[in-house]
Amino acid sequence: MSEHAALIAPAAAEFAGILNGIGEADLAARTPCAEYDVRALLNHLLYWGPWLEAAGRKTPPPEVSMGEAEAGLAGADWPDALEKQTARLVDVFGAPEAWQGMTALGTAEMPASIVGDMVLGEFVFHGWDLARATGRSLTVAPEAAEAVYKSAAAMGDRARSMKVYGEEVVVADGATIFERALGASGRNPKWGG
Repeated sequence: MSEHAALIAPAAAEFAGILNGIGEADLAARTPCAEYDVRALLNHLLYWGPWLEAAGRKTPPPEVSMGEAEAGLAGADWPDALEKQTARLVDVFGAPEAWQGMTALGTAEMPASIVGDMVLGEFVFHGWDLARATGRSLTVAPEAAEAVYKSAAAMGDRARSMKVYGEEVVVADGATIFERALGASGRNPKWGG
């Protein structure tokens, strides 16, 4: 799926635009991810970003001394930290070689293309989560919507078993490909609308 490398930078740019609009007053807002408010979702992104980057570079994962919930990474400097992390992920996964061969995400060995699709999904799905939580909208290119739909449909059952996705949401007949992608990832496209 190295052709998806070309989708990373545009998706990251849309994601960054959503991040830039988040203010202090938004941090306690609920998100479509039931267990996360905005601050916790930012913490999630900051916690897992280095793992994804290491998988893309095919280097050992970061050493961590605490879990995601205890990490507290969404402090006052989160905008700068997330901007830099996003740029690094674009640098890594914008290159076709990051999508080729096998890699490890932590101790799990998997095709590198799966990790690349996870990064694209982080930008698109969590960008949408943050946009909805803060009363804005996210523009998703048709090619990116198609890619995240195929990925969410392919790994849905496994992702649900690992509590990465919620239960699939049935969408209306005539739903867009992105609405179908949201449903496949356990999100209600009408959340907050």
